[in-house]
Amino acid sequence: MTQRAAFFTRAWWRGFRPARTRINSRERLRIVIGSLLGIFLTALLCHLADRMMPGLPWLVAPLGASAVLVYAVPASPMAQPWNVVGGNTLSALAGIAGVHGMHLLGSPELAAALGVATAIALMLALRCLHPPGGATALMMVLGGVADPVFAFYPVMLNSVLLVAVGVAYNNATRRAYPHTQLSPPGEAPSAEDRLLEADLDAVLARYNQVLDVSRDDLKTLLAEIRLRAYERKLAEVRCADVMSRDLVTVEFGTPLQEAWALLRERRIKALPVVDRSFRIAGIITQADFMRAAELDLYEGFDAKLRQLVRTTRSVYSDKPEVVGQIMTRNVRVAGMHRRLVELVPLFASTGHHHIPIIGEGERLVGIITQSDVIAALGRAADPSA
Repeated sequence: MTQRAAFFTRAWWRGFRPARTRINSRERLRIVIGSLLGIFLTALLCHLADRMMPGLPWLVAPLGASAVLVYAVPASPMAQPWNVVGGNTLSALAGIAGVHGMHLLGSPELAAALGVATAIALMLALRCLHPPGGATALMMVLGGVADPVFAFYPVMLNSVLLVAVGVAYNNATRRAYPHTQLSPPGEAPSAEDRLLEADLDAVLARYNQVLDVSRDDLKTLLAEIRLRAYERKLAEVRCADVMSRDLVTVEFGTPLQEAWALLRERRIKALPVVDRSFRIAGIITQADFMRAAELDLYEGFDAKLRQLVRTTRSVYSDKPEVVGQIMTRNVRVAGMHRRLVELVPLFASTGHHHIPIIGEGERLVGIITQSDVIAALGRAADPSA
């Protein structure tokens, strides 16, 4: 056997393994209690109704399979009210028709097969596919049930009562039932959302099989998976990954005129102030210049700013002359290995526009701006990044 054949053989055998049920014990208990209540109340009420219509069974066996769907997978398209009631009732009628046809066919085997096949065809045509319906049709044929009334009592009544209990119980336990198959109204879909929907429709058309999950639920799951992947990618980003390393710095004694020229030439809004060991001593921004020049009022804006940055030739000066005199000393810094998401609140709520990044020995190694954060968010949201 070749290696390729061995691989597909192992894969084929793995298909017989039971799939994992990724639910906790609380959900398991919810399903069990719901099934118990659903069958018990349905049986109790139908048993009482049996007094008015004696001679007919008051509970049909396929209802147990319906209970599994209604209470274990209430989001399934096959577990919705119309599927349960319509699927079981139509299948019962198909099975009863098979019983009448048995006399013409002369073969109970063929009558059983035609009854089930007809039930499936009807359920597909009327959009009420319900797996227990096949059992309902087969039960009619094997039991020789020829009275159409049986499809309405007990089959339809059983189904209606099971669904009614399911609506009350599932919603009481925070499981939407009936499960809406339409997306809630909201903002117009983005171009990316429209592409996702088009891709999903194309894949479903190529797959061309009945799925036990609706298209809208698939779309929601894909969107949530994409969001989770985005959050994970963003959580892995460190400051060192996005910080600007091409630093422009000044020192405490740098003249204001030189610092202002650097801000204008490099088209930046802040300059880290470092000492001789390249540790952060402060930061100087355009706002610091405006505050020092008393530019709260726009009157005389240019003249005040020129007077501030102009170097005084005399020994004594009553105005600031160097960066250290007007810089902001209380500087929020972050380590280069810190996660970027931890800095987002600083930019969002504290008014920070620049955060210096320090490395070994608390030396300045980079700076992160709001633009760097936005660019990182965009890369994390890009599936191809």
